[in-house]
Amino acid sequence: MCGRTSLFPSLEELEARLDATTHADPDAYEPRYNVAPQDDIEVVTGADPDTIERHHWGLLPEWADGPGDGFMNARAETVAEKPAFSESWTERPCLVPSSGFYEWKEAGHGTEPCRVHRPDDLLLLGGVWREWQGENRTLRSVTVLTTEPNDLMRDLHDRMPVVLRPGEETTWLHGDPAERADLCRPYPDDDLEAYRIGTAVNDPSNDYRSIIERDDTEQSGLREFV
Repeated sequence: MCGRTSLFPSLEELEARLDATTHADPDAYEPRYNVAPQDDIEVVTGADPDTIERHHWGLLPEWADGPGDGFMNARAETVAEKPAFSESWTERPCLVPSSGFYEWKEAGHGTEPCRVHRPDDLLLLGGVWREWQGENRTLRSVTVLTTEPNDLMRDLHDRMPVVLRPGEETTWLHGDPAERADLCRPYPDDDLEAYRIGTAVNDPSNDYRSIIERDDTEQSGLREFV
């Protein structure tokens, strides 16, 4: 699964990496180190691939009562069948850029938070989006797809987000559902790194750079791939 993420390049770096420009006030963008469901996150959609938008994280089906009813993740194996996601899967793919996401590893004394990232680039996560109409507002909302874990992620969780390989962005945004389905497979673990971090990330209100610092107070047993 993917229930917490981050995005902290400068706006200029983000626009260059995505080959897109932000549609919002540039001053509204700020680095985020601890993004939780129901926050707004940056996305690029197939409908407007030249624009970086901000969507509510938690896809809201038309029958949702409010923003708290959204789905942060959708399983790639069933996304085409589930009523909440099927139309979005067919018609509204998007990219969700990430500087790294967080998972919690089971340990003898509870759980240990870990950061998973690409040391040399952003992660581009596969997502789908839709527009939800409430009584007083309209929200564009997004969910991140998940798939089977690679060997690195298997130490942390039985799912991982769909991470696109370099060069697959166009296929995800503009290909047909069958082509997107082919991209929903585990990302190569030798291109990722995982390491334990401190427990400050457990509280979504903690949002600062030191969250991503490595915690080496004791051996966590994580295998690392650089």
